[in-house]
Amino acid sequence: QAQLVESGGGLVQPGESLRLSCAASGSWFSVNTAGWYRQAPGKQHEFVARITPDGTTDYANSVRGRFTISKDNAKNTLYLQMNNLKPGDTAVYYCDDGFGHWGRGTQVTVSS
Repeated sequence: QAQLVESGGGLVQPGESLRLSCAASGSWFSVNTAGWYRQAPGKQHEFVARITPDGTTDYANSVRGRFTISKDNAKNTLYLQMNNLKPGDTAVYYCDDGFGHWGRGTQVTVSS
């Protein structure tokens, strides 16, 4: 059974950076488009970034230029480098392996 585990969240000040990781077991980021999503309190689940098997990336307009999605197929791990964080980035971040499997999420809070 596939399992995804996100990590790397935390409390940071505006302008700071975080790197999220998503480790997969029983699934592989090398064979399908994987992505990061987030859900802020009182808001709907929203797309953040995705990466195809060949490494092509796509981003939500709100994070383009600040966030970078990447993966290490050998480690079966998905990453999200988040720079210049803003209070509006506060949310629980989830990874998706493209096969309908999700982790439990990691909380990111951006506050001064």
